[in-house]
Amino acid sequence: MSSSFWPRLKSFSQRSASRWLGRRVWWLEPEFPIVSFTFDDFPRTALLAGGKILKSQGAAGTFYTSLGLMDQESPSGRIFSLEDLQNTVAAGHELGCHTYSHSHAWDTPPRAFEKSIEENQQALAKIMPGQKFMSHSYPIGVPRPATKRRAGRRFGCCRGGGQTYNLGPTDANCLKAFFLEQSRDDVDAVKKLINLNREMSGWLIFATHDVCDEPSRFGCKPGFFETVVRYAAVSGARIMPVGKAWEHLTAKFNS
Repeated sequence: MSSSFWPRLKSFSQRSASRWLGRRVWWLEPEFPIVSFTFDDFPRTALLAGGKILKSQGAAGTFYTSLGLMDQESPSGRIFSLEDLQNTVAAGHELGCHTYSHSHAWDTPPRAFEKSIEENQQALAKIMPGQKFMSHSYPIGVPRPATKRRAGRRFGCCRGGGQTYNLGPTDANCLKAFFLEQSRDDVDAVKKLINLNREMSGWLIFATHDVCDEPSRFGCKPGFFETVVRYAAVSGARIMPVGKAWEHLTAKFNS
């Protein structure tokens, strides 16, 4: 038996459990296609390059923030400063929660993971009174079912991965997202997904980390990112931050 069999089986089991358990299902049927752009870990280049590109198209993004990482170096580059946080909000972008300690979504016990969410919220309230996180994204791995339930009680929606759009029965505790770095050498594949999202009138959430000329394996180059943003803008989709998109899509259920 191959030495890689058991790790692959473990990964498959975790992904299956995360996908099918701990769900909070909403029926999403947008009246027009929506595209959201999100940045995990919030390296400085996400705002300085990615955020600037979005604003050039009159759009805003969602920056998933781990306040315990502020001002630190990371695999995706220098992490945001307090001034960056303030500039993000001032530019009309949205802050999202990524846990205080950048906690691994599967390896961290659910109670400890929720504690890190609470710590992140408290830290934000201390340094930026009146601000709040509009949604959550899971760091590093797929979330445990119990973690999904705990996070889902604190946010309208939480974001994972999945490399596709959201439409119809949708798990609000783990929205699907497409990580751009996985196709950063194939912009046509990204354009095809934008076209499909337009045809299906779905909600496509893009995710990445750093945006710079020499990106980490978690990021992409500014030219690539700008091409994707421009294509989304002319596709007929509305570009909205995750929290605002969720409020729009669920307004009829909450009225």
